[in-house]
Amino acid sequence: MKFDLSAKTILVTGGGSGIGAAIAQTLALQNATLGVLDVHPEAAEETCQKIHAAGGKALPLACDVSNFSEVTACVAQFERIDALINNAGIAHVGSLENTSPEDLDRLYAVNIKGVFHAAKAVLPKMKQQKSGNIVNIASIAGSLGIADRFAYSMTKGAVLSMTYSIAKDFINDGIRCNSISPARIHTPFVDGFIKKNYPGKEDEMFEKLSKTQPIGRMGTPQEVADLVLFLCSDEATFITGTDLPIDGGFIRLNS
Repeated sequence: MKFDLSAKTILVTGGGSGIGAAIAQTLALQNATLGVLDVHPEAAEETCQKIHAAGGKALPLACDVSNFSEVTACVAQFERIDALINNAGIAHVGSLENTSPEDLDRLYAVNIKGVFHAAKAVLPKMKQQKSGNIVNIASIAGSLGIADRFAYSMTKGAVLSMTYSIAKDFINDGIRCNSISPARIHTPFVDGFIKKNYPGKEDEMFEKLSKTQPIGRMGTPQEVADLVLFLCSDEATFITGTDLPIDGGFIRLNS
């Protein structure tokens, strides 16, 4: 069976909701054993309950990825780790002018240090195994200018740089590292953002934001999860050190 993940143990950060939950459930359906890490324990538990109900294997783990000790404690729960999905992240709307130092520190702690912490924590196991796979969830915001996304774009640009460096430094250890750059994905976060900032105009703004993708709609968490599944599978073993946009044509066709 193609994309079979039997005997693989995979950790997903931010696996309690949205894209992370879709990733965890999709990988579990392909027979992987999942470690679902989330800063909200109840969210991680909910994802794992859905995996268990579908006959899969998953362990919920409370984890703040900005805390290295918490990350290493979660990694220690597993004898081996075949793949890490660095999905945990937070957003911020604002330009340089209205981004505070506190805003920047908050995003840096999760979106950059969180990726660093998780990758560093799994590296010894992957080197010992002489195999491993790291998939970082970046964003199109790391590759081109988007209005009012100063701090967020900065962190996702760093995710791209970390991806390339990890792939280069550990290729001889059998470790692959790639990133995925989504455009707008329809998650509860998007609905909440529209409701908060455009009360009474939710439908109008949803349509407007959807059409910023040349394909005419937002992506879905499942579409991102399916791309992660491919990168985690043995069918993708020739792919490393690259970023894969999943953007409805945003980067190349929005000119």
